[in-house]
Amino acid sequence: MTERRHYIIAYDISDDKRRNEIYTMLCGAGDHAQFSVFLCELDGRELAALRGRLRTVVNHGEDQIIILDLGRAERPLDERLQVIGRGYEPSVRTVVI
Repeated sequence: MTERRHYIIAYDISDDKRRNEIYTMLCGAGDHAQFSVFLCELDGRELAALRGRLRTVVNHGEDQIIILDLGRAERPLDERLQVIGRGYEPSVRTVVI
C-alpha cells in the first residue's frame, strides 16, 4: 500500500486564466482552505501527477506554487492544525465508482 501524506499547496499566479486552471486542478486534489491555499492528502503517484499537470500551466518566470510536505497522513489533518479564528472544517469526500 502506498503511503499517503498531508501537503499544504499555496500558489501566487499572476494571470487570471492560469490562476483559474490551477484552482480547478487543486479543487480535485484537496480542500480549499484559504484564498490561495489547499490542504491535500496524496500518495506519491498522485503528487507526481499533480506536479506534472501544474507544470504545464504555470508560467515559470511569473508564477509560484509552494508544496509543503506535512508528513504521513496517519491522523486526520484537522487534529494536527492550530487555527486562530474560524476553525478548519475539512470537506467530506466520497468515493464514486
